[in-house]
Amino acid sequence: MRKIMQFAIVTLGVVALSGTAQAAKYKEGDVADGGTITGKVLAGSAKPNIRKYTISKDTDVCGSGERIVPMVQIKDGALLNAVVYLEKVKEGKAFPAGLTKNTLDQKKCTFEPYLSFMRNKGELEAVNSDTVLHNIHAYELIGRARRTVLNVSQPEKGSIVTKKIKLRKGSGMKIECDAHDFMHAFVFVARNPYFAQVNDKGEFEIKDVPPGKYKIRVWHGFLGEKKGKVEVTAGGSAKIDFSY
Repeated sequence: MRKIMQFAIVTLGVVALSGTAQAAKYKEGDVADGGTITGKVLAGSAKPNIRKYTISKDTDVCGSGERIVPMVQIKDGALLNAVVYLEKVKEGKAFPAGLTKNTLDQKKCTFEPYLSFMRNKGELEAVNSDTVLHNIHAYELIGRARRTVLNVSQPEKGSIVTKKIKLRKGSGMKIECDAHDFMHAFVFVARNPYFAQVNDKGEFEIKDVPPGKYKIRVWHGFLGEKKGKVEVTAGGSAKIDFSY
């Protein structure tokens, strides 16, 4: 009897998890009377954070002297390299086709691009265009913690590694090279297509949002996240600003 009860509990747990996963799946479709969300992300009390690294190896490819990495960039009070996104959107417009695969290229010991985008459960492709060994190490950022999702060496020029990325809780990843401590990049991983990178004035715009009330967040790979709430009316425009 006990074994039967244990089996029933396990079965119910699996069904519940399956139902949760299905409920969380985003549904693409046409959006009628969609609205727009605009705003600005301000640095607030955050300060610029420019890291300097000494290039001590593979100087014939990586260059010499110091490598400057802008972890936090601020321009006229606006925070750059921030991404604003809506949480837990059940259905709406289609994902852009380009988010299915994200390619990171390692050129002259630099990840290109520094900030990139992909959809959750999409593919991350890492290309080594250098003649030196690189080791791509991708971490899921979960608050102040981070979890390895990819850690692969690429010893030869032309080496390509492709991996499906499925984040558990985080909204993005930090990319590092274990062979060169001055190589850094960030990837925002979208669960729905309602997100936007701020421009050089810290401004953002999210279009074709189905009418409703939403939780909205701003993500920055180094500073973390800020959250807020916004309501979108049919064909209307909502505005929200953030400050770190």
